[in-house]
Amino acid sequence: MEIIINLYDLKNRYDVFQIFNLFFPLREFKFDSLHWNYKITQDENTIYIEDEIGIEIYSINKEINFKEELKKSIYIFLKKRTGKDFPWGTMLGIRPSKVALSLLRDGKDEGEIVEFFKEHYLAEEEKAKLCIEIARVENSMVNNSKDKISLYIGMPFCPTRCSYCSFASNPIGSFKKHVDGYIKALTKEIEEINKFIKEKRLIIQTLYFGGGTPTAIGDEEFSYIMEKIYNNFVCENHIEEFTVECGRPDSLSVDKFSTMKKYGVTRISINPQTMNDETLKLIGRNHTAQDVKESYKIAREMGFDNINMDIIVGLPGERLSHIKNTCKEIYDLKPDSITVHGMAIKKGSKLLEKLEEYLNSIHQEELNLMYEETFELSKNLKMKPYYMYRQKNMVGNMENIGYALGGKECIYNIQMIEEKQTIIALGADGITKIIYLDSNKIERAPNVKDVIEYNNRVDEMINKKIEELKKLY
Repeated sequence: MEIIINLYDLKNRYDVFQIFNLFFPLREFKFDSLHWNYKITQDENTIYIEDEIGIEIYSINKEINFKEELKKSIYIFLKKRTGKDFPWGTMLGIRPSKVALSLLRDGKDEGEIVEFFKEHYLAEEEKAKLCIEIARVENSMVNNSKDKISLYIGMPFCPTRCSYCSFASNPIGSFKKHVDGYIKALTKEIEEINKFIKEKRLIIQTLYFGGGTPTAIGDEEFSYIMEKIYNNFVCENHIEEFTVECGRPDSLSVDKFSTMKKYGVTRISINPQTMNDETLKLIGRNHTAQDVKESYKIAREMGFDNINMDIIVGLPGERLSHIKNTCKEIYDLKPDSITVHGMAIKKGSKLLEKLEEYLNSIHQEELNLMYEETFELSKNLKMKPYYMYRQKNMVGNMENIGYALGGKECIYNIQMIEEKQTIIALGADGITKIIYLDSNKIERAPNVKDVIEYNNRVDEMINKKIEELKKLY
């Protein structure tokens, strides 16, 4: 059923929509002053919200931004009408730890920050304290020099496309004829960006090779592009961290692990998402939980001492028992970090059409217990949270969070989330973010997403990126 809102001031309609969409994620919305389900009006000191049941009145705190007060009023109203409540309250931004970090740097103590989260966003104390814990880790690592940068290199191919995926990840089988052209174009971009970095004497702090799945291509192709990355960005620099997101066990081989060791990789991800075979099959993965264990064992035997593993909470058909099994299996492996993602159903994924089914298949209470299992896993592994971000359409409106052993935190993840460091992105769908530290301004220079377009237009992508970078350097 369509929800029609009569809104006094339409300039606030996006903020109003965000809160209504939180409570009614599957509905269509329209703003109309004649026919409506909800009417929102205001005067200097008061917000009035009306529906068929009656009218509720909310006082405006003049010391808080009006938009925040408007969202809080709607949240309280809809909580009362629906019985729903969410741990983050009205806090819908994807980088909540940035708020805590800013307040810490302003000299606020823990109690003041917790109160700020409650008063401004109706967020639970537990979530505020989580943000503070992460912000304290980040505070010692967040970049403060414009000449220190990170690099992201994308490989937009995977063995198969997972049903929940919206990234630039093309099934390697049907795109094989484009791989050579892509590697040639990517090599050109690597070499041209290297020239710019050397000319400007920029310092590369971290390098992240992601995708897609970088290891989805053949052993020889992988060795070729890794050598190009090493020769241009690694061998003459003292980078602090070089991550390769291996991701899928069905893309790995002894040769690929050997290549990564040869070319200076310091951190890898082997991402099961779940250790339940029936779920892996359902989401379109061709590997088993046993394949994950075998790839992990090979990596350890070959000397990799910083291995991350990803888990997704809320995968189709999974309940608390499934997460318990995943956590038990990962605990037995003893990775150096884990990243826990909440299931997010996006426009580019196959699951979008089944959004209603997945949102209604599990209660918030059970989702909270599933997240609690992953938190217990992190504690049992003696890990602490170090970075966090949120996404739209997350099942349970929760968060994605990274846990790590001391000294095994992913520096790139921190710089990427806090947006205090320029990150130059290479490859299809790479989005370069140019950070002006003095003004907190961010300029973006995106590459095209389509592989064929990227192959044909790589010179254009390079030139546009360099022109934007020259404005800062």
